[in-house]
Amino acid sequence: MSEARPPAAAAKVQLPHAPLPAYYADEAEHGRYLRRIFDDTAPDYDRIERVLALGSGAWYRRAALRRAGLGAGARVVDVGIGTGLVAREALALVGPRGRLVGVDPSPGMLREVALPRADLLAGRAEALPLPDGSGDFLSMGYALRHIADVSAAFAEFFRVLRPGGRLLVLEISKPEGRVGTAVLKGYMRTVVPVIARLVARQRATPELWRFYWDTIEACIPPATVIEALRAAGFERVERHVELGVFSEYTATRPG
Repeated sequence: MSEARPPAAAAKVQLPHAPLPAYYADEAEHGRYLRRIFDDTAPDYDRIERVLALGSGAWYRRAALRRAGLGAGARVVDVGIGTGLVAREALALVGPRGRLVGVDPSPGMLREVALPRADLLAGRAEALPLPDGSGDFLSMGYALRHIADVSAAFAEFFRVLRPGGRLLVLEISKPEGRVGTAVLKGYMRTVVPVIARLVARQRATPELWRFYWDTIEACIPPATVIEALRAAGFERVERHVELGVFSEYTATRPG
């Protein structure tokens, strides 16, 4: 075992949310379901995100990366790169002297990444195909709900970051109040799928956005995410919240 890996790497499996039988029967089928739904909807993803975010998505992602300490010349690892929405803003911040490696298990999503300066690798958060200490900064945008083991993923993030490296995990969290939860649920379960049906070219796209809400509603609470990051060995673990739902988890590998 590498000395870069903390004892938490041997922890038991920690699911990001309870199983969702409306979409899959067990964890083995869960992985196949995710592969299918993201591969099938990848061509629509950016188009619908622009509609839903009213053009503010890129601005917010760049601001979150800045708040987390990303700067010029950094070596970035973007886990769950998807179509490259977070990676695009990261590349703008690191400049020509920086570099970025994007990792994702979905071939369909990777085919949609149009970033000449990004190196793309097929892989999972729980087993990153990268050497120890190879990143100055590691980001994961809105993919925490889709991994198979939170503890294993955070242990991998710790391993891949160099001592002193910074981590940013972006996620959508269920609002604390009942009214806020009901409003967001109604939006994600009804309004967003209707928009997706009108804008999308792929039949599965409305299903993806319904699935998004169900994973948000079932996801482990922020306090559990923070505890898991600390158990993985990270320090200076914090959560910043925008608009009551956009969580930014930041942490540092001790150095």
